[in-house]
Amino acid sequence: MNVLNTLRGGLVVSCQPVDDGPMDHPDIVAAMAAAAVAGGANGLRIEGAANLAAVRPRVSVPIIGILKRDLDDSPVRITPFVEDVRALAEAGADIIAYDATDRPRPETTTAILAAIKAAGALAMADCATLVDGQRALAEGAAILGTTLSGYTDETAGRAEGVDLALIGAFRDLGGFVMAEGRVNTPELAAQAMAAGADAVTVGTALTRLEHVTGWFQDAVARAVEAR
Repeated sequence: MNVLNTLRGGLVVSCQPVDDGPMDHPDIVAAMAAAAVAGGANGLRIEGAANLAAVRPRVSVPIIGILKRDLDDSPVRITPFVEDVRALAEAGADIIAYDATDRPRPETTTAILAAIKAAGALAMADCATLVDGQRALAEGAAILGTTLSGYTDETAGRAEGVDLALIGAFRDLGGFVMAEGRVNTPELAAQAMAAGADAVTVGTALTRLEHVTGWFQDAVARAVEAR
């Protein structure tokens, strides 16, 4: 299986339930993942080694693995340690995503990338800026994601909508481009592809039932108030 060819032109579903919510169990995540593939997903993004290990036997599509941590001395949350890379690889990840921003971190991106390559996986750089993407490509990342645009101090003003400009800028760099972050409707997914993405990741709108329920509840409440 050529992983990038399998993902190219397709949809990746990020099966990440709300932390400590009623759906935050490996067996439920595995069921979500299987349902996403049944619906046509070309790939999956799964957080945590236990969740990934539960999903891997259920699907044959590529899996992007991440491990999130909340650190006291760093804003970096996505796969910050080499040991995280090893855990994800052992659980069956084809691709391992990591925070590729230039922020204080416990281990260097060079070390993280070396560990991903040593594990035989592809590296996905979760970026916030064009400079992040340039650096990640130079270091050997196979996929550039717009994942962190709008979620760093430097990019805080981009927190509305999909960062189509960054997608286009990454396309010009020549790497495989993953549109990710605030892709909440089919129309936005189509716009991301039109802007130059090779694939699109959708998470909250498909797998975080609490959040999506809130969107509809807010709309209903506003309509009631406007009567």
